[in-house]
Amino acid sequence: MLDSRSEELLRELAPQVLGSVVRRFHDFAAAEDAVQEALLAASLQWPRQGLPENPRGWLIQVASRRMTDYWRSEEARRHRESEVAAETDRLSAAPDAQPETDQDDTLTLFFMCCHPSLTLPSAIALTLRAVGGLTTGEIAHAFLVPEATMAQRISRAKASIKASGVPFQMPDRQERPQQLRAVLHVLYLIFSEGYTSSGGPQLQRLELSREAIRLARCVHALLPDDAEVGGLLALMLLTDARRAARTGSEGELIPLTEQDRTLWDRAEISEGTALLTAALSKGSIGAYQLQAAIAAVHDEAARAEDTDWPQILALYELLKRMSDNPMVALNHAIAAAMVHGPAKGLELLSALDSDTRIASHHRLEAVRAHLLEKAGDYQAAIRHYRSAATRTTSIPERNYLMTQAARLGDSGHTQ
Repeated sequence: MLDSRSEELLRELAPQVLGSVVRRFHDFAAAEDAVQEALLAASLQWPRQGLPENPRGWLIQVASRRMTDYWRSEEARRHRESEVAAETDRLSAAPDAQPETDQDDTLTLFFMCCHPSLTLPSAIALTLRAVGGLTTGEIAHAFLVPEATMAQRISRAKASIKASGVPFQMPDRQERPQQLRAVLHVLYLIFSEGYTSSGGPQLQRLELSREAIRLARCVHALLPDDAEVGGLLALMLLTDARRAARTGSEGELIPLTEQDRTLWDRAEISEGTALLTAALSKGSIGAYQLQAAIAAVHDEAARAEDTDWPQILALYELLKRMSDNPMVALNHAIAAAMVHGPAKGLELLSALDSDTRIASHHRLEAVRAHLLEKAGDYQAAIRHYRSAATRTTSIPERNYLMTQAARLGDSGHTQ
C-alpha cells in the first residue's frame, strides 16, 4: 500500500503525466487509459521497490510504453499516418529511453478540458476526471447522477474533443484570455457546488470544494502573475474559511449572521487576504477579485453587526457594472437592504422577477422572505419562506426555510 505522501504525489503528477502523453500521442482517451495503468503500476511497485528518483519521468515512461503497445495493436488492424508510425518506431527502438519530462503540460490540459466545443457539464466532468483525478463514481456521487450517466457524459466529452480536432497546444494570445476565463469559470462552479450543494442531504460536498481549491492552486502556480487567477484562489480560501461554522451538529444550515466566528479558519483568511492584496496591486480589477474583496470584508468582521455593509454595497455596485449576473444583482439587493432598509432591497428584487435565469430560483424567494420579515410583513414572509422551501432540492436548505416559516408562525405572526 502507498503511504499518504506517495498517494498525494501521484494525485499531483497525474495531470502532468496525462498532458505529456496527450501532447506526444494526440489521443486523449487512449492516453488517459495509459496513464491510469501507469498510476496503478506505481501503486503496486513503489511500495516494494521504493520511490523512483524521478517519479514523473517514471510515470511518463510507463504510460508511453502502454501507448506504444496500443499503437502497435492498432496498426496491425489499419495503417496509420506516417508520423504516428515514426513515433511508435522511435519509442519501440529505445523502450528504456527516458522520455522528455521537463515540460509541464498541466495548463494545456486544463484548456483542453474546458474547450469551447464542450458543454459546461461536460467540461466540469472532464476536468475533475482528467485533471483532478477523481473516479467516475466519485464525480457521479458529487453531482447526484448515476455513475453510468456520468460515464456517458465523460465519454461524450472525449469524443467531442476528438471530433473537433483540437490540437494539444496552448491557445494563441487572442484565444488564451477567453479560454482561461472558461477554466476559471469551471473551477468556480466546482467550488460552488462543493461549498453549497445544489441538492441532496448534505449542505456541503467537501471533496469538491477541496478539489477546486487544489486545482486553483495548480493554475495559480502556473500563472502566478495573472490577477484573476489569484483573485479566484483568494475568493475560494476566504469563503472556505467559514466552512466549519456553516453547519451544526446535525448538518443543519447556520446562516452567516449566526455563525460562531471563532470557528473560522484564520490561516485560510490570512492566505486569502495576502493573495487578494497581491492581485489588486496588479492594476487590472476583475470579477473574482471583487468577489474576494467582498468575502474579505465579511471575514474581517468580528461580529455580524460589525460588518461594513456600505463597503460591500459599493463593491457589489462595481461588480454589477462588470457582470450581467442575476446572482450578483440578488446579492446587491441584500447589501442595499442592509444599508438603506428592507424596502430598498425589495424594490431591487422586483426587477429580478422578469429575469428567467433566476425568477424560479429558491434563493430569490428566500431573500424576499427575509426582507419581508425585516419589513414587518410576517404573513408574506411565511408564504415566501414556504415557497422557497418547495423550490430547493437541498434538504438542509429546505429544512432551514421551513424552520424560518414555522418560527414566524409560532410567534403568532400568522394572525
